[in-house]
Amino acid sequence: MSDVQEIREGEVAVDFPDRTDTGLVFIGVIHTPWRTRAETPKQGKLDGPVCQIELFAPWAAGLQGLEQFRHAQVLYWLHQSRRDLVLQSPKHDHGHRGVFALRSPIRPNPIGVSTVEIVGIAGNIVRVRGLDCVDGTPLVDLKPDHCAFS
Repeated sequence: MSDVQEIREGEVAVDFPDRTDTGLVFIGVIHTPWRTRAETPKQGKLDGPVCQIELFAPWAAGLQGLEQFRHAQVLYWLHQSRRDLVLQSPKHDHGHRGVFALRSPIRPNPIGVSTVEIVGIAGNIVRVRGLDCVDGTPLVDLKPDHCAFS
């Protein structure tokens, strides 16, 4: 298993700014079977394991009406990711690509997004399939997907 902080040949890191401009609030936490980045899939699958999205109070009331949708967009903060690589060398090919040409978790603002299938909702818990993040990942937002897989 390789160190997720290593820089591969051809990758370029930049000095990351100290300043932040946002008041981002985590509205919940995601529970998955994966404890490390190494065992987490690179892309979620709708036939993957059922995972749980736990909304914190008072955000749970915002789930009202979500049950009428089959799919949702989940936005989450990839809290274990580097943020300074602008040029990366993906493991699956021998070239180099810019961060904005990849779905890599290594990004200036490590926001992950997955389209998930809603399996069920009970209280402040949304059960879904299709996630690709480490257990304990902070939830940024949850949005119904009107046209996923239609």
